[in-house]
Amino acid sequence: MEALIPVINKLQDVFNTVGAETLQLPQIVVVGVQSSGKSSVLESIVGKDFLPRGTGIVTRRPLVLQLVHVATDERSKTRGEENAERKKSGVYREGVEDEEWAKFLHTKNQIFTDFVHIRQEIENETERITGNNKGISNEAIHLKIFSPHVLSLTLVDLPGLTKVPVGDQPLDIEVQIRELILQHISNPNSVILAVTAANTDMATSEALKIAREVDPDGRRTLAVITKLDLMDAGTDAMDVLTGRVIPVKLGIIGVVNRSQLDINMKKNIAEAAVDEQAFLQKKYPSLANRNGTRLLAKTLNRLLMHHIRDCLPELKMRVNVMSAQYQSLMNSYGNPIEDKNATLLQLVTKFATEYCNTIEGTAKHIETSELCGGARIGYIFHETFGRTLESVDALGGLATLDILTAIRNATGPRPTLFVPEISFELLVKRQIKRLEEPSLRCVELVHEEMQRIIQHCSTYSTQELQRFPKLHDAIVEVVTSLLRRRLPIANDMVHNLVAIELAYINTKHPDFADASLIVSQINNSMEGSFLQDQRRRGRLHPAAPSDTTNALEKDKALRSTSGPDGMVDGIGGMGTWRKKEQLQDGLTGIEDRARLPGATYSPQKVSAVNLLDVPVPVSRKLTAREQRDCEIIERLIKSYFLIVRKNIQDSVPKSVMHFLVNHVKDTLQSELVGQLYRQQLLDELLTESEDMAIRRKEATDMMQALQKASQIISEIRETHLW
Repeated sequence: MEALIPVINKLQDVFNTVGAETLQLPQIVVVGVQSSGKSSVLESIVGKDFLPRGTGIVTRRPLVLQLVHVATDERSKTRGEENAERKKSGVYREGVEDEEWAKFLHTKNQIFTDFVHIRQEIENETERITGNNKGISNEAIHLKIFSPHVLSLTLVDLPGLTKVPVGDQPLDIEVQIRELILQHISNPNSVILAVTAANTDMATSEALKIAREVDPDGRRTLAVITKLDLMDAGTDAMDVLTGRVIPVKLGIIGVVNRSQLDINMKKNIAEAAVDEQAFLQKKYPSLANRNGTRLLAKTLNRLLMHHIRDCLPELKMRVNVMSAQYQSLMNSYGNPIEDKNATLLQLVTKFATEYCNTIEGTAKHIETSELCGGARIGYIFHETFGRTLESVDALGGLATLDILTAIRNATGPRPTLFVPEISFELLVKRQIKRLEEPSLRCVELVHEEMQRIIQHCSTYSTQELQRFPKLHDAIVEVVTSLLRRRLPIANDMVHNLVAIELAYINTKHPDFADASLIVSQINNSMEGSFLQDQRRRGRLHPAAPSDTTNALEKDKALRSTSGPDGMVDGIGGMGTWRKKEQLQDGLTGIEDRARLPGATYSPQKVSAVNLLDVPVPVSRKLTAREQRDCEIIERLIKSYFLIVRKNIQDSVPKSVMHFLVNHVKDTLQSELVGQLYRQQLLDELLTESEDMAIRRKEATDMMQALQKASQIISEIRETHLW
């Protein structure tokens, strides 16, 4: 058991060299309010005056104090090692053999034998970090004391709890000290030494209160009652020491420290220990053997050893886990470069391989939060692009009046008996042109995804590139340039695909509906509607089929030459004169409407009608023939548009894959090697970032510390634990 505390001290030394409190090592943390006697308790345990003294806050930085017991037979060996270090540091005096000596971590190998110098060094180191304004710092001072008169202990002295800032202290000094104390006592492997003055009420102890916040069960809290000799006359601490006021599981120990007068009179600690025992025998005879500084040191030594024994298995497991973690971290940082040519080729090849694997879906790092790489490209082809094309209406933006106007413009001044084919071609090309924009957007989306793959590979797949930021930037620039060069080529191909469809309207396409069939279907539909209309009006009788046929022919002739109101249809170019009586009636009606009330009408005074001044109706009811012609064109456009849309939906993804994706995959590695594998660029590209070099050094140091810690722990046999 005695070997356990030196093991923890060695572990602390190992991890102090790397400047990291990675492991939560077992230690005793001293907690108490300001001027409660914490420093005096520590000096009594050590048996030397070595801590700064004064009024107000004196301890302003954590002091990690390692007490190492040096036996008589071991002292010569240890002193020989220490004297060798002292010779190196130039402070060794021949023939001087000191029983007690100390070392600071920040002074390296310097040996201190005068404890007055130790106190001065603590004060100087405190002011070096915190200054003279009574502020505090969480940066600890590490002091190791070797002596045959001490028991092996590891103690941490912390600033005392205070309420009101004094002088030029920060206004939040209470919060700062509280956070500093909680930072140390929150360590589950620490033993809390709660110091309370006997001349204060135990129920108001700030030390016990803050200890209970992190240790509510009291499994690792030991209470120390100081200043037993300063209680008011007629009072004693019997109830407090026996635990009748506030019970503490690990116990309550009372001590008597030196007063300020004793310190001024240069009373040494050995004499104070004798006076302490005399006071306890006189004042508390029944409790004298369970209190006092000597018993406190033995109790702390026993508690710490048992605590270390309980924490050691978990500590060993923690060291092994951290060793594996840092080994993996060092592997990710990579080894120092030996052959720059081979390293550059390896990194370039690995990036190109990972880039292609990400597109193919065989990469090692697969995203689970979103689609990436080839899966994203497939989604663009089949979901985004496909749905966008399907949402494009074959007759979108094309009104019936537009179709009728196109038919009229295609006929020119000549009357026609059939729907002009040129109107169909003009209108269907206009609709096909609308497929070009979503096709170009598809190319753009694929290009953006291939840009994102670069970042994905450099972040997740090729961590070595983080070591060389210039090489990473150069690779990104080469791949981006390659994608930038291929983008216009892919866009041109998409332009050509649409242009090919516009160049020749293949009305003989096997999937294209037959125009004559559409015409016959529309005629049959219109004739059926006409017959139903005539029967409803009573003009036709089912018993006279010959009359029905004649009436149909006559009505078709009338509907083809006149509008719905019986007027001459001059728009279609196929009008004819009505009967003379109807024309005369119409002219008479015009003359009657032209007369003004109360005025005499003279045919010679009627002004000529200007046809250009007659307003053209914005909308009107289409004739049966116009409806038929428009419906024929609409059906033909829809039929042919669906054929072209199907072709575009199939050919655009193929073109993008050939001219952009596959070409980049096939030429990426050769492009990277050709652009980057140059002798004059090796040194510049393989310059490691300063941040990465620092992190590798920190990881290497920590790995060495963990290896030493593992070796130290493995030296402990199971028999040492019992």
